[in-house]
Amino acid sequence: MNPLIKIFSLSLIFICNISFAQPSIKIIDTSTKTSIRGLSVVTDNTVWVSGNKGSVGKSLDGGKSWKWIIVIGYEKNDFRDIEAFDDTTAIIMGITEPAVILKTKDGGNNWYKVFEDTTKGAFLDAMDFTKIENKWNGRVIGDPINDKMYLLSTNDAGETWNKLNNEEASNYSPFNKGEAFFAASGTNIQFSEWTNNGPILAVSGGAISRLWCTFYCKRVSSIPILQGNESSGAFSIAASPVIGRAIIVGGDYKKDTISSNNCVLVEMKSMYEFEFTKPITYPHGFRSCVIYIDEKNLVTCGTSGIDISKDGGKNWQLIAKQSFNVVQKARNGKAIYLAGDKGKIGKLQLN
Repeated sequence: MNPLIKIFSLSLIFICNISFAQPSIKIIDTSTKTSIRGLSVVTDNTVWVSGNKGSVGKSLDGGKSWKWIIVIGYEKNDFRDIEAFDDTTAIIMGITEPAVILKTKDGGNNWYKVFEDTTKGAFLDAMDFTKIENKWNGRVIGDPINDKMYLLSTNDAGETWNKLNNEEASNYSPFNKGEAFFAASGTNIQFSEWTNNGPILAVSGGAISRLWCTFYCKRVSSIPILQGNESSGAFSIAASPVIGRAIIVGGDYKKDTISSNNCVLVEMKSMYEFEFTKPITYPHGFRSCVIYIDEKNLVTCGTSGIDISKDGGKNWQLIAKQSFNVVQKARNGKAIYLAGDKGKIGKLQLN
């Protein structure tokens, strides 16, 4: 063989191997034993996490080092969601007893209370923020009280919150017995870009699993996903970069290896009608969180592993059997982080 051809062939093989390298997970921290469900990635380097036992963690160097904080006065609280705006400002959500939202402006050294609900049964599940007219707008969903929607809203980056009153909550479909939102990864509510101001999408689970489209059409649709008991249903929703599309994942966390009926693709056919389609190849087990990397590429994770899709969610490939509760991509960047139980924090290596 001509030496030049041989060199070219070897180079081509090397390039192909780089291009199609198997994605992997790099564990970057296990220094605490907290169960982490809250994850917010501001940039490739700025990452915040939150968990039980009043714990909050922050890295400013891409996960090389971490600052861990126990929030004074809230040492027993379970902070299952966190939203960070930059390296100094963040919001954390304590789920219950009491249901509370705290904010920091000094990097986590000090926190102050911006919302509290001592109502019996008050239980916060998830929150999401987006910028509208250069203001940070946020929404928090909680378990229904008296079968009515529990929803909080803010338009000043979480400084003040408004709660639906009984009359406003009555405008929404009542919850079925045994239906609620899961507090699994903070991703069962999301602002979409389907219209100028929303809508806000949320998914419930349990005895019945439904898609809630709020503040735009207030549409509720049954989701064709595994459901029927307190541990099953939809756990996470992600709105696609393609207008009018989304994806939902879930399953049964008590039977987390079931690899069917745990994912649904959503298309908004009109402001009152959704079309649901099932994947060709499902994620390989229960999944508590899903995100879009871009229009075609997605990542989903759960207690039984991590899957990726390269075709918009139609087919899923298992890349690791490691357990993680939540995955997020940098709001201003490309890095993708994961977090889970026993303080485990990882980073997705795409090549």
